[in-house]
Amino acid sequence: MAGHSQFKNIMHRKGAQDAKRARAFAKLIREITVSARQGLPDPAFNPRLRSAVQAARVANMTKDTIDRAIKKASGGAAGEDYVEVRYEGYGPAGVAIIVEALTDNRNRTASDIRSAFSKFGGAMGESNSVAFQFERNGVVRYPASVADADTMLEAAIEAGASDVESTEDGHEVRTGIEDLFTVRDALEEKFGPAESAKLEWRPNVSVELDEEKARSVLKLIDVLDEHDDVQNVTANFEVSDAVAQALAD
Repeated sequence: MAGHSQFKNIMHRKGAQDAKRARAFAKLIREITVSARQGLPDPAFNPRLRSAVQAARVANMTKDTIDRAIKKASGGAAGEDYVEVRYEGYGPAGVAIIVEALTDNRNRTASDIRSAFSKFGGAMGESNSVAFQFERNGVVRYPASVADADTMLEAAIEAGASDVESTEDGHEVRTGIEDLFTVRDALEEKFGPAESAKLEWRPNVSVELDEEKARSVLKLIDVLDEHDDVQNVTANFEVSDAVAQALAD
């Protein structure tokens, strides 16, 4: 299994009990803030905001908290002028890593990310230094319970999706960048709200890691992911099922 999906599964299994709810909510609220300011403050007319609100709901954020975040963003509160930034670099064992962040202080965030790479055996590079090893796609996710694999595949292809991967963990519908929200809307008419719908980086070149190297890479990714400004971390590693199980224990 590729590093992106596998990392998420590993971290969920080994860390669900110590996940930091406040940090997760802060990141969701930051995404709501940026989404609301880049378009209309109404999710019905702002596709990105609608996705951010749905992600918050899936995380069990209350409606009042979501509404307050949108109202605050649309009111133009000072001190929260976030910008989207992307950092790229190599971790241990030559693993390529892309870090996406929302920050109100580029210098602080860049310094922190560079320090994390260096401390854990990696090196932050220039823009586009590793992006060529990834593809940018839209991804819509549904729980496995909403439909069987054939039904989801048929609906997704009809909606304009490029590919579907269905497992016992759920359905992952992939789209072109420009088709993400069109496909999401079509699927929601059939299956209800998606768990998530967003753009993601997908590795097209992967590095196979043993348990020792995987642990080193995961230490770096974990530190990056815990940074308040960081929204997403993607890496291009793969591990065997045996290594994945060992990491999850």
